[in-house]
Amino acid sequence: MSLLEQYAGRIGETVTSDWFEVDQARVNAFADVTLDHQFIHVDPERAAKETPFGGPIAHGFLTLSLLSHFAEATLPPLPGKVIGINYGFDKVRFLSPVRVGSRIRGKFTLARADERKPGQIQLVQSCSVEIEGSDTPALAADWLSLIVYG
Repeated sequence: MSLLEQYAGRIGETVTSDWFEVDQARVNAFADVTLDHQFIHVDPERAAKETPFGGPIAHGFLTLSLLSHFAEATLPPLPGKVIGINYGFDKVRFLSPVRVGSRIRGKFTLARADERKPGQIQLVQSCSVEIEGSDTPALAADWLSLIVYG
């Protein structure tokens, strides 16, 4: 069975990662790396007083970047001499803020697997990041990956 057929056979499958706590130290480190020190992320006292969130929230891009961690921990490993390359997103929506101290997890459903050219398969994963105890996910995205093999 070809690699494309293997991926095509998984279309519609959903996998979910373990929970992951977003703590203030991680939010602060992300703020340092991205130079985004907006008070709603890094100043717990001010965020509690001046925002509707009741305290600091994670950066949306921090939540998005954790998809890589969730995918690595959850998706089946790539076989042999195969590499996966981040190709981008068709859609990203930030639906609900992630309050510092919350636990989140990634959920992935393989939506498409198409051969781009010999030795390359483009995958589209429908992804969400769920917040423990919330009916609304933190984000929803269509994530494109390029699988290179051969």
